[in-house]
Amino acid sequence: MTVDVEDYFQVEALASVVSPSDWSAWPARVETNTNRILELFSASGTRATFFTLGWVAERFPALVRRIVSAGHELASHGLSHVRADRQSREVFLADSRRARLMLEDIGGAPVKGYRAASFSITGTNLWAFEVLQEAGYCYSSSTNPIRHDLYGIPDQPRSAFRPLPDSQFLEIPVSTARRFGANWPSGGGGYFRLLPYRLFKANLEHALRNDGGPLNFYFHPWEIDPDQPRIPGLGFKSATRHYLNLSRTYGRLTRLLRDFVWRRVDEVYPVNEPADAVDPPSAAPIVAPAVRRAGRALAES
Repeated sequence: MTVDVEDYFQVEALASVVSPSDWSAWPARVETNTNRILELFSASGTRATFFTLGWVAERFPALVRRIVSAGHELASHGLSHVRADRQSREVFLADSRRARLMLEDIGGAPVKGYRAASFSITGTNLWAFEVLQEAGYCYSSSTNPIRHDLYGIPDQPRSAFRPLPDSQFLEIPVSTARRFGANWPSGGGGYFRLLPYRLFKANLEHALRNDGGPLNFYFHPWEIDPDQPRIPGLGFKSATRHYLNLSRTYGRLTRLLRDFVWRRVDEVYPVNEPADAVDPPSAAPIVAPAVRRAGRALAES
């Protein structure tokens, strides 16, 4: 279970009408919404990974410490939600490294994981994995193996894999279900709000049965907040993506936490060893045996 800790005005769907220079002018709701999530997770016994923006951590340090003290994993979402494929190698290195150090300083816990804004590690910037390892991360969850107008690598591995030769660094894609010769989005986000819950659950169960690995689900604090301010000037497509079924997300999450067992990324995947540890040479990406075992354990629970 993963949470991308960002506020409603920071998302890609609103980038055309909300400039980062204006973020401070909008009423922040991320702390209140994230606290509701922490209460929901506590009630269900869920432990999760919180990919947190440096911008949020800097302004709400008590929230970051609350995440850590509640037993969740603190991870990085970069400094200010700039897509990885819009940054140079040098800028991306500085951004990801600074975000990690900031989060570790505020949270008092090691930060091993990174998630790019809008899953923006794509076929055009695969060098980003090398940069993240250089920046001190052990794993990433920055890709989505689907076709989408904003992101996606449809032909990549759908289970966790090692994108770098002779390295333990792990990439953990968002979950998909393989049906009818295509990858169907099954890892959360707008699809979780769009599809009927029964269908979404069926896709998750299909992925568990057939892929031999754990699920990787994500959502945002603003998705449980139907009362957030409506931002004017959005086109139909962007407005639909952002506001669709916000009133239903909390209830669906409650069902999801009841229907499956959810844990932190670093409790499910082998991400606790140094990222530069060397494995025997391999000719192809590796899906670690520990990942398969964890998936079977979840399926049987």
